[in-house]
Amino acid sequence: MIPAPLHPAFLRLPIAHRALHDRALGRIENSISAVRAAVAAGYAIEIDLQLSSDGVAMVFHDDGLDRLTQETGPVSARTAAALGDIPLRDSRDTIPTLARILDEVAGRVPLLIEIKDQSLAMADTDARLETATATALASYGGPVAVMSFNPASVAHMARLAPGVARGITTSAYDPADWAPLPASLCDRLRAVPDYDKTGASFISHEAADLDRDRVAELKAKGAAILCWTIRSPQDEASARRIAENITFEGYAAALPA
Repeated sequence: MIPAPLHPAFLRLPIAHRALHDRALGRIENSISAVRAAVAAGYAIEIDLQLSSDGVAMVFHDDGLDRLTQETGPVSARTAAALGDIPLRDSRDTIPTLARILDEVAGRVPLLIEIKDQSLAMADTDARLETATATALASYGGPVAVMSFNPASVAHMARLAPGVARGITTSAYDPADWAPLPASLCDRLRAVPDYDKTGASFISHEAADLDRDRVAELKAKGAAILCWTIRSPQDEASARRIAENITFEGYAAALPA
């Protein structure tokens, strides 16, 4: 499968994790306010997608509503309209659709989109979220890329939006951190075996695990290496010995001159 190349801006501008959020300022992760702040600062942006009950791609990290809102239960049990009425904690913002975020960014900075695993088991998906994502991106002209921990989602995006750069979000996959995924599946995913078959052009790897041999092997084959999540200038300096760019939060990453 032929990879779609990653836009060079993804290797130049630090990527704000879940946009440039700061709860103390009312900018909650993945919110319109956090996206606006990232655009104003000139950072690239990373966001997460979940699926509404009526098949709309929503910009929200968690499977459930509890941590970030006063509501409870799964995101997937609510319609897009209902989700759009739910306020985020400590904020005036509500849960946005992908389409709204695309309108807000409007190609001004690169947008890195993580498709959250809808199978909850890193298994094949019904492709509803991937289809909604591809549909929303069909008319988008700015620098954009998609990624997922679930290789099946990346494979669906290769079929649905072959011209959009795609990558695999990767990790050390310590089974203790990934329960209830079985250790055997963690072992498989840790080796990033689906990179070539999904036509990926990059990985975004766990920063503390960047010295893994498989990361070096992929980099030597031409893969762009991004990483997550950097929380200090010191950690950034360490990560950049291997990674070509960082996903950051909690401090102001330096922009290129």
